[in-house]
Amino acid sequence: MKKQSIGKILWTAFIILISVATIVTTVYIMINGLGLVDSLDFGAGAYYYADIPEFQKYVDADYYHTSIPMIVYILLFLGWGAIMFKLWGWLEKKIKK
Repeated sequence: MKKQSIGKILWTAFIILISVATIVTTVYIMINGLGLVDSLDFGAGAYYYADIPEFQKYVDADYYHTSIPMIVYILLFLGWGAIMFKLWGWLEKKIKK
């Protein structure tokens, strides 16, 4: 069995912890419907902002209010991006073998 450094073990544990926290938080947000605007039901295409009438007013700080700070949404977005970047790299390595 290959010996691993403490740094690598801690980094792996950190990545796993962040991944699990991101998934749990995302599922919580989805289950509770946080961030949804009831009057805008566009179905699966709701993330296409160009389809939403007067989209700009929904991202205006005076109009959009939530119990969760915006930084949480930003960190979730960045966390998901980091996980997908790592996954893509891992998949490329597996495919090239």
